Amino acid sequence: MRPRLLLPIFLLLILLPLTVSGNALQDSDSPYLAMHGDDPVNWRPWSAEVLAQAQRENRLLFVSIGYFACHWCHVMQRETYQNEAVARYLNEHFISVKVDRELNPALDAYLIEFVTRTRGAAGWPLNVFLTPDGHPLVGMTYLPSGRFETLLKELQGQWTEAPDDLRRVAAKAAEAMRGMPLEAVPEPKAVDVRRYETILVSQALALGDDMSGGFGEQTKFPLAPHLGSLLAAWRHRPDAALKEFLTLTLDHMALQGLRDQLGGGFFRYTVDPGWHTPHFEKMLYGNALLAGLYLRAAQAFERPDYAAVARDTLDFMLREMMTPAGGMVASFSAVDGAGDEGGYYLWDNETLQRILDRQQLALVQQVWGMQGPPPHEGGHLPMMQMSLAQAAKMLDMDATVAEKQFQLARERLLAERGKRQLPVDHKVLAGWNGLALTALVAGARQLDDARYQQGAEKLRNYLLSALWDGQRLWRARGRQGELGQATLEDYAFAAQGLLDWAELTNSKADRQMARRWVDDAWRRFHDGSGWRLSDQTLLPGGHGVAMFSDSPLPSPSVVLMRTAWRLAALGDDKALRQRVLKAAASDHTVLQAAAFEYAGQVALLAEIVK
Repeated sequence: MRPRLLLPIFLLLILLPLTVSGNALQDSDSPYLAMHGDDPVNWRPWSAEVLAQAQRENRLLFVSIGYFACHWCHVMQRETYQNEAVARYLNEHFISVKVDRELNPALDAYLIEFVTRTRGAAGWPLNVFLTPDGHPLVGMTYLPSGRFETLLKELQGQWTEAPDDLRRVAAKAAEAMRGMPLEAVPEPKAVDVRRYETILVSQALALGDDMSGGFGEQTKFPLAPHLGSLLAAWRHRPDAALKEFLTLTLDHMALQGLRDQLGGGFFRYTVDPGWHTPHFEKMLYGNALLAGLYLRAAQAFERPDYAAVARDTLDFMLREMMTPAGGMVASFSAVDGAGDEGGYYLWDNETLQRILDRQQLALVQQVWGMQGPPPHEGGHLPMMQMSLAQAAKMLDMDATVAEKQFQLARERLLAERGKRQLPVDHKVLAGWNGLALTALVAGARQLDDARYQQGAEKLRNYLLSALWDGQRLWRARGRQGELGQATLEDYAFAAQGLLDWAELTNSKADRQMARRWVDDAWRRFHDGSGWRLSDQTLLPGGHGVAMFSDSPLPSPSVVLMRTAWRLAALGDDKALRQRVLKAAASDHTVLQAAAFEYAGQVALLAEIVK
C-alpha cells in the first residue's frame, strides 16, 4: 500500500508551487509587479541575471510589460497568467520576465518599436519573446488564453527544431532597429523653421477630427504635447482654422467622458472618437500636461472656462494624488476594488434615486445626461449635456436654488463614491513629478491661489530629498525605497520643473541644481550618435537618435534642450546655447515629412532659430 500512497503525495508536491508559493515578484515594491506575485507563472524581474540564465540554458525569454492602471493587463492576467496549464508550459520551456513599463521606459520603448514595426501597432500588455542573445523574435499585445497557449507551443517547437534560423531572423530584425549614425545637414534657417511650422499645422488639420476634435477615428488620446505645439504655432501666426480646431478639441475633452466631471481630473484616453467612453485609468502625467495646456489656452484664447478646467485638474492632483511626503502617485487603476472596469465612476439609476432628492436628481440628469437606460454596464458616466443655467430654465427652477441643489448633489455623490475602493499605484516617479511641478508652478503664476505654490514647494522638496541622492536621480520611490535608474525622461522633466520653481521663487540654488541635472543628462544620454532614453537597457545597443518623437508624453530630448536653452539665456552661457543649437538642428530635414510626429521639435526650433 505504501507505494500507492507516495505517488499522489509526490504529485501534490510537484503541483503545490504552481498554486500557493507565488514567485519572485511577491514582495515587489512595484504594485504592478506585486499583483503578479501570486500568479503560477514563475515570473522574474528584468535583470542581467535572467539574460545570463537564458544564455546558459539556451531558453527563449518571454518578456511581458504592463502597468498597474491598465485594464487589458488585468484581463490577460486573469485569463492567461493565472491559467495553470499555460503557466506550467511557460515555466517548463521559457524564462518569464515581468516588467513595469513605468520603471523601465527605455526597454518598453524599444520593444514597443519592435512590435509596432512587425505588427503595425502596439500597446499594453506588451508581450515579446526574445532569443537568449536579447534580440526580439516575435511580439504582440493582448491575446486570449487559447491563442496564447497555441503560440507558445508553436514557438517552442520551432526553437527546438531550428534555433539557428530563429536566431538569424531575430538578429537581422535587431540590426534593422539599430538606426543610422547622424548625418551632417545644413543648419536650419528661420525660413526653414517657418516652413516646418506650416507643415505641422497642415498635417495636424489633415489628421484632425472635424466633428469632435483630436486625432484618430477610433480611440482618442489627449495628445497634450502636440496640442501645445500647435497652440505655440497659432501664437506665432494666428490662423482661424487652427484656432477652431484647437478650441473644438479642448471643449470636447473638457465636457465629455475624457474628464471626470464629478471629481476632477482626466482619464488616459477614450475608446471612441467622440470622447464619450474612457478607459478609466487616471495618470499623473496626463493630468499635469492637460492642466498646463488649459492654462496656456485660457490665456491665448481669453477663455476663463479653460482656466476653470485647469484649476479643477490641479485641485484633483493636490487632493487625490499628492502623498503626505509631498510626492505624487503614478496612477489610479481603471479597475475598481471589486474588479469592475470604471465601477468607481459609474452610477446606476437605483443609486441615483436613493441618494438624491427629486430636484437634485432632475438637475444631474439634465446637466450630466444621466437619464434613461445607462450606456455602460455599471451605469451612467457624468458628461456635460447643458449648463446648470440651461437646466434650471428647462426645469423651471430658480437659478439660486438650482445652484445650491446641484452643489448638494455633487457632495452626496462624492460622499457615496468615497465609500468605493479605487486601487492606486503608489510609485512616485521623478519625471512625472517634474511635470506636475511645472503644472503647479503655472497654476501659482496664473490662478492667484497660494495652494498651488504650497503644493509645488512640497513637491520640489520631495524631488530633492527623496529622489536625489546627491549624485544621481532615482527613477522612482516606492514604499520600501528607491526603484530603478533614472532615464533621460526623468532628468529632463525634473530639471524643467525645478527651473520653473527657481524662476517663480528666484532661487539661485534651485537654478544651479536644474543646471546640474541638465549637464548630467547630456553626459549620460547624448553622444555623437544622438540621444538615448537610458544607458542601462541590458539589451544589445545601437546608435542613438537625433530626436525623440512626441507621444502622450513630450519628447524628453526636446524638454531637456528647451530647459538648457532657458538656462543659457539666464546665465548668458554662449557655449550651452551653441550646444543646444547643434543638437536641435541635427537631422532637422526629417521634419519636412514628419512634422506632426515631432511637433515638439518644430516648436523648439521656432523658439531658438531666429
